[in-house]
Amino acid sequence: MKKIVVLVSGSGSNLQAIIDACERQQIDGNVVAVMSNKADVFALERARLANIPSHVISHLDYSSRERFDKAVAKQIDDYQPDLIILAGYMRILTADFVNHYAGKMLNIHPSLLPKYPGLHTHHRAIEAGDKEHGTTVHFVTPELDGGPIILQAKVPIFIDDEEQDVIERVLAQEHQIYPMVVKWFCCDRLKMLNGKAYLDNQEIPAYGYGNED
Repeated sequence: MKKIVVLVSGSGSNLQAIIDACERQQIDGNVVAVMSNKADVFALERARLANIPSHVISHLDYSSRERFDKAVAKQIDDYQPDLIILAGYMRILTADFVNHYAGKMLNIHPSLLPKYPGLHTHHRAIEAGDKEHGTTVHFVTPELDGGPIILQAKVPIFIDDEEQDVIERVLAQEHQIYPMVVKWFCCDRLKMLNGKAYLDNQEIPAYGYGNED
């Protein structure tokens, strides 16, 4: 069983999807700790309800990004995890932090990367007149939202959509594909090698598994 640590900053709906998949034994692993940079987020309540240890390390208590990341890494390493999952963790990570967990840290980003890295992705897609949007699971590298793509899911954008419509549509897909990728990792099917993602020892295409575009 792989040990998983999840980093959060918000409501934790993707955390819940992963907890549920572990409880259903769809993932050969367990979430052993949840860590947040904010004390008042619902993700911490999700951890409490699942009897998962949680820790709050506020970035406001540290004078630099580097010192904060060192404190977070120290707490993570106490659990000796096999996998670190970013689930709505709203912090830009230092290169030292990312490299310390190279090949064992995943993120989900609400866009079809490489389109729309960073924030406000749904609004940007609507403003651009895009007819589709989506979400991307990728390995984390020092480049912001730039690590090798593992899996994407697409959703339509309809002409009368509000931003919340798109957000909900994307979240529904995130809750499906993130546990799936975690499952791949925990049964040793998924790895990162020389900056590229591999599934079952086959290099994953640039835009993710099953996507040759």
